[in-house]
Amino acid sequence: MEAGGRRQQEERRRLRELRQEAVEYYRGHRVQQRVEDALNALFPLRPADLYGELANYFSKFSKAPVICKLVGRKVLDGVGQPTLEVEIYCTVKNYEKKICSIVMSSHSQIPENPLSETTEADEKERNDSVNTAVEWVNESLNTMLKNLKPTDQCEVDKMLGEYFSKKVEEKKEIQKQEEAAEATLTLTSCTPSATALPGEKKTAKPGKKVAVAERRIPPAEPWESVLCGSLAIGGTSLAIAKAAATISHIPLYLHIALLKHDQDSPKEMTLPLPMVTLLNCEKILPAKLKLVKEIILIPPVQLSLKQGIERVLDIQKEMMRLLEPPGKTTSPQLANSKKGRAHNTGKKALVKGKYEILTGTFKSPEEMVDIYVELINKFPFIIALIDPLRKEDRQQWSNICYALGSKCYLIAEDAATCISKLKIDQNISIPMCSGVVLKYINQTKVSDLIELTGLLDGQRHITILGSPDRESSDDSLVDLAVGLGARFIKLGGLSRGERVTKYNRLLAIEEELAKNGTLREANLKFIAFAEESQPEKQLSDVPPPPKARAVASTALPASPAGSQPACSAPSK
Repeated sequence: MEAGGRRQQEERRRLRELRQEAVEYYRGHRVQQRVEDALNALFPLRPADLYGELANYFSKFSKAPVICKLVGRKVLDGVGQPTLEVEIYCTVKNYEKKICSIVMSSHSQIPENPLSETTEADEKERNDSVNTAVEWVNESLNTMLKNLKPTDQCEVDKMLGEYFSKKVEEKKEIQKQEEAAEATLTLTSCTPSATALPGEKKTAKPGKKVAVAERRIPPAEPWESVLCGSLAIGGTSLAIAKAAATISHIPLYLHIALLKHDQDSPKEMTLPLPMVTLLNCEKILPAKLKLVKEIILIPPVQLSLKQGIERVLDIQKEMMRLLEPPGKTTSPQLANSKKGRAHNTGKKALVKGKYEILTGTFKSPEEMVDIYVELINKFPFIIALIDPLRKEDRQQWSNICYALGSKCYLIAEDAATCISKLKIDQNISIPMCSGVVLKYINQTKVSDLIELTGLLDGQRHITILGSPDRESSDDSLVDLAVGLGARFIKLGGLSRGERVTKYNRLLAIEEELAKNGTLREANLKFIAFAEESQPEKQLSDVPPPPKARAVASTALPASPAGSQPACSAPSK
């Protein structure tokens, strides 16, 4: 009996201690007070779903979600090539939850119609890069970013940048070791020979003229090397931004705008004008013309985006009817050129330092400037030239900007080299232009785009967000363009699912901004370079890409039939 009484007393003592601990625990979290406040606040409302409203009420007191897991996966892009998908999982109210995912687009640097060996090497390199990116995400980045808040974009991007820099240094060290080993092997294996072996090329005699001496412009700069696995950096940065927007219950474009403006919500937002490819002249017009590569339409600013897209579609249908071969019932696919390989027309068109504008007709860089001036004067509705010259023709870029800057945009379409090089050296020697085409690829981070577009805005130069050559169906690029305040967005033609998805997203954002009363009309204001004092080097003077592609936008007045601003695309 005495033993049983002692056990009961011990149990009652433990129960009192547990009650006291519970009281202190809930008191420390102010549970009783907040329950009373919730009941008092909700009773006058008498919500139909009381417990749902209680859940909403108490959710604001819960801890902020933190990253608990990153998942990298190898998927296919819009042309069936492998690319990277990044998924973000967060701990939300004590449970692991998938927040979002993004699929990266990528950029190719191999020329048009390459050799089979080149294609096979590119496919192997691409597979290796995607596999490495998946490994980085699932292992290193997963561990590194665990328990961080997805809303800390700057901190995340800083860590991603440091990780990438470390990988670059590791790659350089490996290359040095390989070069040293190769040099040692060469010294031990080669023997000097006084006579040339059969098949060897003889050295040019002194005084003999060589073809290189006849070049009238500098040779094209080599492609910027891309570190294997770099897709993981850009993919993770964008996925984190999308996760933060999802957690904050706001669209991605608004989250990007808040990041750019230091959390100050913009009162009005302007939609980027779409650059819609109508014709690819190399595909549709296989004749002698080599100056024009694409014809692009830009809707008038007076129209809504929906009205502009409808007008572009009407023009596209009419062009398909006009170009339809006699006797055939199937219309050609306009603006549906094969994506997946960069057009390297600039290099192919250069013969002894001149541009081939017609088959057998060559012009020097100086003569090209005169041709473009004559073109703009003859067709005043051309409002933009994209890549009219190679980036190596810096003096001619300056000449064309001073001659035409007040009449149209002179735009440089740049891919990876623009963002990465300018982040390293903002004083890099680059030609003058009105604005740049930025593409979210490889190691590009969201913070990089925000910083660079902010600098461009400060210098009154325009930003264009463009789709890479190998694009995916992910529509985050549209939100980036809207949030960053880009003047134009270059998505290609109104065909193929991965493009139309982006146009639909742009239409949805227009409808949302119009409904909220925050939509502001776009404007087209050119830059009068001749009236401005230009510094020797400035961030806005960004070069065109190595592929030296040129595009001109033509805005035509609306005809009774509903014609739309047209774009003409010069190509070297």
